[in-house]
Amino acid sequence: MTVTEQSVPSHYDRIGGAAAVKAAVEVFYDRVLADPELAGYFADIDMVGQRRHLALMLTVVLGGPNEYTGRGLAEAHQPLGIPQAHYELVGAHLLATLTQLGVPEDVQDHVRAVLAQVQDQVVASGSRPGV
Repeated sequence: MTVTEQSVPSHYDRIGGAAAVKAAVEVFYDRVLADPELAGYFADIDMVGQRRHLALMLTVVLGGPNEYTGRGLAEAHQPLGIPQAHYELVGAHLLATLTQLGVPEDVQDHVRAVLAQVQDQVVASGSRPGV
């Protein structure tokens, strides 16, 4: 086996797999639901299902097994009219959660990059600067 053929552990494996993702999702939603600017988005949401969806999605983002079968980001979020400021606040809660749980900085950088890539699918059209 050459160096290029060796398997490099995914971010998912490096942080501890399913147990670590589940812990991150729990801490993240505890933070978000305690935030008066964001809690309203979840008032009528099945939070057990919501936590499961995020765990599956975060697993994919981190290079774990893809078992997500839910709606796409745009389909789930565009009807909510989420402004840029709230998207950034949610991202800050996610990154603070990862920091709190000791997730390595390079993994957090990857999550930051994904957040930037999917922003247009989540933030309501017309609420982004320059749009």
